[in-house]
Amino acid sequence: MTSTTYSWPNGKRIAVGVTVMLETWSEGKAPPYGVQASPIKAGAVDLGGIAWGSYGGKVGVWRIINLLKQNGIRGTFCVNGRCAEIFPEAVEQIVKSGHDVAGHAYLQDQLMAYMTPEEEQRTIRQCLDLLEKVSGMRPQGWVSPVMAYTAHTRDFLAAEKLLWSGDARDTDLPRISETRYGPIAQIPISDFTDNRVLRSSSMDLWDVHKETFDYLYQHEAPAFMAMSMHCHFGGRPMISAIFEKLFKYIARHDGVWFATYAEIAKWVLDNKLDPDPRRLLTA
Repeated sequence: MTSTTYSWPNGKRIAVGVTVMLETWSEGKAPPYGVQASPIKAGAVDLGGIAWGSYGGKVGVWRIINLLKQNGIRGTFCVNGRCAEIFPEAVEQIVKSGHDVAGHAYLQDQLMAYMTPEEEQRTIRQCLDLLEKVSGMRPQGWVSPVMAYTAHTRDFLAAEKLLWSGDARDTDLPRISETRYGPIAQIPISDFTDNRVLRSSSMDLWDVHKETFDYLYQHEAPAFMAMSMHCHFGGRPMISAIFEKLFKYIARHDGVWFATYAEIAKWVLDNKLDPDPRRLLTA
């Protein structure tokens, strides 16, 4: 059932949500991508790749926490449960700095799509429990690694009383999905994250986000814009510099609501918002 009206608090023109991924991989494994154009041969231990991936928890997360603080933005950090074990000070600081923490499975290379329902449910609870123990905040939302969710994921999340899932791939505006355990908000994350410019120009982030924001702001209010970054990408100066520029550009516009995903989810659920795609015909 689509809602007859869709609006943001105080008539804001656009909601902007910033998600930050803090990720790690299995012991001895590097991320399946990197800045080096020439990969080492299969079977060799990629120490350089492992070190590159660990930058997010060692350095990048701290820079992003400060970047958001300097711009008065509360973000939503989607964190692998394992990161709470190996980077506890960083995970604790996320919440101390006023940001939300959300579940992101236990390891980035253990995908929900490859698990049995029992394994998936156990992984969700393990991640939520670890993040709550270390950060002091029970996560209210979830993003599956590489968004490889299953037919059971939303039910499991709702059973844990989570408010939102970031695995939405079929909507531009946050909407409500019904599950066996009640409604949950579906909130999309960005289709153009910082890893898209891994071997090109970081200015591509500026071009894509600025043009998208301008289009939505001018033509599709009330609109939603997702901005997503990774601690091991976006936490590096060459990427953080672009997000700093974007945050300041967007903030100069009237009618912008920078909000956490939990804040957006509560608004959508409380107001029973479900976008009607026919709105685009008159936008």
